Amino acid sequence: MMSWWPLIKVVPIKTNLQFVSFAKFFGALSAVLCIASVIGVFYPGMKMGIDFQGGAAMELTTSDGRPLDLEKVRSAVDGVGVGDVGVQGIDDDSSAILRFQVPDGQAQGEVVQRVQAAVTSEVGDITYSGVSVVGSKVSSELFTAGLLALGAAVVLMFGYIWFRFEPQFGFGAVAGLVHDVVLVFGLIVLLRLEFNLNMVAAILTVIGYSMNDTVVVFDRLRENLRKYKTMPLRDVIDLSINETLSRTIITGVTAVMVLAALAVFGGVALFGFSIALMAGIIIGTYSSIYVGAPIILLWGVKRGEFAEEAKPVKLGMASRP
Repeated sequence: MMSWWPLIKVVPIKTNLQFVSFAKFFGALSAVLCIASVIGVFYPGMKMGIDFQGGAAMELTTSDGRPLDLEKVRSAVDGVGVGDVGVQGIDDDSSAILRFQVPDGQAQGEVVQRVQAAVTSEVGDITYSGVSVVGSKVSSELFTAGLLALGAAVVLMFGYIWFRFEPQFGFGAVAGLVHDVVLVFGLIVLLRLEFNLNMVAAILTVIGYSMNDTVVVFDRLRENLRKYKTMPLRDVIDLSINETLSRTIITGVTAVMVLAALAVFGGVALFGFSIALMAGIIIGTYSSIYVGAPIILLWGVKRGEFAEEAKPVKLGMASRP
């Protein structure tokens, strides 16, 4: 049904790649990247958005369509004395996104009005839209709630995998989830993307996608453990990953293509969200192969746990060995 898409033909239906052979190398690489990401979160730290830092954001557009001088806008807002100021142009030269902090003890509405008056005085007639103001107390509460949401998602996913599979599968899945979240945080720090509520939504989506991909691999692994009772565990893991590889690649590439279009055409507000989600999908696919499955290999499984129920054998039929 999808044969009209030529790229599908590039993905082989059946592969025989030896993934487990490279598990040690990629495991060490993942450990190094995770340590670097954790260090980066604390130093130099994340670039907090208005949602978590407190302040105001608004979109500026010239009324007559003339190009907007970003430096004049920045200098005008600096003269008001509102702390950190960020001015980011949009594809259209006549528009920009303005962000600034609201000093403690000052009325938010009055500060916004002073900023708008200063910008209008400096660059001429301006239209202001999408004005949002977040206080420091609210931003702190939002940041705490965001972290709790991420933690709760990981714990619930662990409980789901534990219930559906076995403990070693649960630890493998959670290790993959933590790996994905930490590396996405590291990417946010590396690219200096703004960490806001959109980023929290992106990371929660990454958790869901990574878990879905992991469940697909684990389901096939469990089936193969029942089917090939004497095959070495590393070979069963390789077989299971190879059997789900084409599905994983097609699903991941399709999602990345959509997100790439969103990053290009979605504007400034959705750029960071799209980049983080694209990276998370790629990292989540990688972790299902080189984080979750190798942990099961290290932990080991008891083949008796996956033995099928004995079936009655009819007379005159030879049972399979």
